[in-house]
Amino acid sequence: MSTIPEGFVALPRSSPLLDLIGPVYCRGLGLQLEVGLLIEPRHANGRGTLHGGVLATLADVGMGYAMAFSSDPPLPLITASMHLDYLGSVKIGEWLSVRLEHAKRGRQMAFATVVLEVGERTVARANGVFAVPLEA
Repeated sequence: MSTIPEGFVALPRSSPLLDLIGPVYCRGLGLQLEVGLLIEPRHANGRGTLHGGVLATLADVGMGYAMAFSSDPPLPLITASMHLDYLGSVKIGEWLSVRLEHAKRGRQMAFATVVLEVGERTVARANGVFAVPLEA
């Protein structure tokens, strides 16, 4: 069974959904923010591996939080669309990390790509488009 890697702390900002999934962890700041989760039996699908919906949730959180917290004050970004490619499975007991690969922000839209990994193994990649509220 994996352990929580060095430098990761409980994600300081949560939501009711993340409270159900978590604890979710993070390390780094802004665009270097990484999000992580130790996979437990409650995260599994019927085949005993990580449910794809949890992967999608963590991809969205990883992109959105990294982009939002790259500004001071944080931007209240709204997910407009997300595309996720599932590339492998995640077993119970493994550590999953989400890392931003690319980010670009305009006045009205922001774009991001994350990679979801177990160790050196890429298990998913996601691209997201976020609306930047007019008051931001």
